[in-house]
Amino acid sequence: MAATVLPTVPPPRVAPEEDAYAAWYGRVLGWTVTGGPPVQLVTGIGFDVLELPSDAGTALLRRPVATGPVAVMGRRMRFLVAPGSAEELDGLLDWLEWGGVALDLTALGAGGRITAPAPPGPPPGESPRGAAVWLRPPEQGCEALLPALPGPGRAPGPAHGPDLVRLVAAAATECHRARLGRRTNGVRQPLAFS
Repeated sequence: MAATVLPTVPPPRVAPEEDAYAAWYGRVLGWTVTGGPPVQLVTGIGFDVLELPSDAGTALLRRPVATGPVAVMGRRMRFLVAPGSAEELDGLLDWLEWGGVALDLTALGAGGRITAPAPPGPPPGESPRGAAVWLRPPEQGCEALLPALPGPGRAPGPAHGPDLVRLVAAAATECHRARLGRRTNGVRQPLAFS
C-alpha cells in the first residue's frame, strides 16, 4: 500500500495594502508593528493610547484641549499620548476625583497593541465598515508633542507638548456625560427646581 502524500497548503497571503501599511509605519514613523492581517501598532514604545467611547471622544475633540493623533475604530476612539501615560491614568483619575466612577476610559501601554489605521493619503480602496481610520493622523516626529505629564520644573505648554492632566480631565468629563446621555436614551431630562 502506497503512502498518500497530502499537498502542502501555502501560508495565508497578506494583502498588498497590509504590507504597505506596515512599511509606512516602520519607515516613515519608525513605529513598531506586529501581527497581521490586520497590522497592529505596538503601544508603550513610541506612544500609549487613551481609549474611550466614540461619542465621548467626538465631544472631547470639540473642546479646546490639545491632543496628539486620534484614531477611531468602530465605537471606540483612541487618543495617542506619551509613553508611560497609561500607568498614570488611575492615579490621575483619583487625583481629579473621578476614582471609582465607571467612565469607560481605559489606557493601553507597554505590551498593548491597536489595529493600525490606513496611513494618511488616498485610500487604496474602500475601507471595510468598522476599520480603523485616522481622524487626526500622525506625522513624523509627533511623539515629541504627545500629551504628557510635565516634568519637574517644567510647565505644560507649546514647548513641552499638551498637558496629559487636562486631556484626562476633559476625557473623564465627556465619558461621564456620554454615559448619562445613553442612560436617558439621548433625551435630556429637565432640571427640577423646588
